[in-house]
Amino acid sequence: MKRILIIVLVLLLGACGLSRTRSMDAQGADSFEDDVRAARTLTEEFWKQDFQQLGLTYRPITDFVPYSGKSGPKCGNQPAAPNNAFYCPAGHFIAYDQDWMESLWNQMGDGSVYVIIPHEFGHAVQAQLQTNFELNVQMELQADCYAGGTLSALVSSGALKAQSGDEDELLLSLESAGDPTDDWLNPSAHGTAEQRQASFATGWRNGVDAC
Repeated sequence: MKRILIIVLVLLLGACGLSRTRSMDAQGADSFEDDVRAARTLTEEFWKQDFQQLGLTYRPITDFVPYSGKSGPKCGNQPAAPNNAFYCPAGHFIAYDQDWMESLWNQMGDGSVYVIIPHEFGHAVQAQLQTNFELNVQMELQADCYAGGTLSALVSSGALKAQSGDEDELLLSLESAGDPTDDWLNPSAHGTAEQRQASFATGWRNGVDAC
């Protein structure tokens, strides 16, 4: 079932244009730092325009904080965890373990950056829209959907250039971040690999309004 779903998603993403040349590319982005900067800038610009179309005002995050290991900023009373990226509603900022994310960039390709960062911005959008959820996994899967919708819009607009192999990088990033079991009542649940991939694909195919 898992392999069938991945094949379907590869066909879906590929049919939408993620199979052209070599790797996800933002203009002028050819290093990890460039991709991180581009992912942040392009994602916020997308949401700014989306909010404007809804008659709302997007509030940019207050900070975008790289850290290493356990040296990250606290969110309220919660310390930053290694090998993680997170949105902090208390300070309206995003922080990420730079060493961890760069290792993913090296191992899986730049597609990992263009999944993780738009996902965290999805949480910032949820906070601004005051979206309520009964379960944490619902919030996480919507953020995956937002990431797919954001990335699709950026590719369609020409802000990002999708190239061959990108669909594999995107799906691999989501697969590696999936929960081992389907435990929706777990307060830290993010969804299984299949659920996360499916949510991302929903956003990619139908846009953020479908999330």
